[in-house]
Amino acid sequence: MTEHKVIILPNVSDDENKTLNILLEQLAAKQSRNFLRASYYDGKHAVRSIGSIIPPQFYKLGIVLGWSAKAVDTLARRCNLDDFVWADGDLESLGARDLWDANFLGTEVSSGLTSSLIHGTSFLVTTRGDESVGEPAALIHAKDAMNATGTWNTRARRLDNLLSITSRDDEGEPTSLALYLDNLTITAEKDGSTWTVDRSEHPWGVPAEPLVYKPRVGRPFGSSRISRPVMSLCDQALRTVIRMEAHNEVYTIPDLWLFGADASIFKNADGSQKASWQMVMGRIKGVPDDPEREGEANARADVKQFPASSPEPHILSLKQQAQLFSGETSIPLTSLGVSDTSNPTSADSYIASREDLIAEAEGATDDWSPALRRTEMRALAIANGLSEIPAAWSTIDTKFRSPVYLSRAAQADAGAKQLAVVPWLSETSVGLELLGLSDQQIRTAQAERQRANGRQILDRLTTPADGNPA
Repeated sequence: MTEHKVIILPNVSDDENKTLNILLEQLAAKQSRNFLRASYYDGKHAVRSIGSIIPPQFYKLGIVLGWSAKAVDTLARRCNLDDFVWADGDLESLGARDLWDANFLGTEVSSGLTSSLIHGTSFLVTTRGDESVGEPAALIHAKDAMNATGTWNTRARRLDNLLSITSRDDEGEPTSLALYLDNLTITAEKDGSTWTVDRSEHPWGVPAEPLVYKPRVGRPFGSSRISRPVMSLCDQALRTVIRMEAHNEVYTIPDLWLFGADASIFKNADGSQKASWQMVMGRIKGVPDDPEREGEANARADVKQFPASSPEPHILSLKQQAQLFSGETSIPLTSLGVSDTSNPTSADSYIASREDLIAEAEGATDDWSPALRRTEMRALAIANGLSEIPAAWSTIDTKFRSPVYLSRAAQADAGAKQLAVVPWLSETSVGLELLGLSDQQIRTAQAERQRANGRQILDRLTTPADGNPA
């Protein structure tokens, strides 16, 4: 457990300072495990040398394996937030598009979901922007579990508080932080050894929501996608790759045994020993006899060769570890780069091969949706100058892209069959979505249709009853 330095902020109550240091201790307690998982994801975790068979220098080559990142990214790429929808109203009238664009919300949410998969949870924090310096009216920021933590209220299903570390010094100690309490935000910055504190009251409780992956009873902040079995299998596979590298470097060169030869062929002109690579790579066309052994039975130089060993055992071991990793993470074996089988050719077989991953993506987006909905409603209320979220906004919901990848032809065919059963859907944006059109294409098509209808109305108004232009 990592120790933390106690921080006492000026002009802050004892209870507030106590809450701050409890959260700092909570953040420090998880720091080593969070850093370890981040190292696995970034490919910076060095596997320990096990045994004495492989020369130690091969463990210093910086060989890495990207399976941990693959476990996170393969799932994250199937969990795409396309937009928010409001069946009972018009989100555009509330400034939802401006909020999305000003906060780069698609990218911000995507980074938050990725951090959630790495550490088990991340946080979306909503604050009022400073429009005088060009900030949007409402700000949404994602924070990872290495720099933010809070207390979850299991009865109210919300955070009682949140600590966000916004900057650190070279030793990793906080130099800037924000403490979110009920209807109160305390920000503090450190200049030298002095803390400057600012207090800001607001009506939004604790304006933050946790994005939790796989929450369960007793673990409200969920579990990491980079689990202990995943880390163990990555270490096993990485050791196999290191052994294979050593094998390619050393054992693929045939063993040669030389009998009855003069040892001078292994020395330089000055009598010093030749480098081993010169002896291995040298092309020896003739080997002189050893004059001191003249007359003996094996006086003539004789070369015996043993064939090089095959790397096949290492390859088979890596494949077996990939199969275990695939079963643990629901990632298709073909995605790990060690399978020689072809990809499924039909749409049904393709979906069947990824059924577990699709189910995992659907479950993850279901768990993330409530936090995203709350964040969107709070941000819209702040942007519109409200002090509370209207009850009518409760139907605002997330719109995630389907985790099932379908071809445009297959999607259009399925949509056409559904529209044939319910023809009036073709007049709505939902019907166009069923045909596989993107949001941009839908908006463009509807705008062009409105312009065409406007021209038709104008033509009718400017044409007299006799049919001749006015």
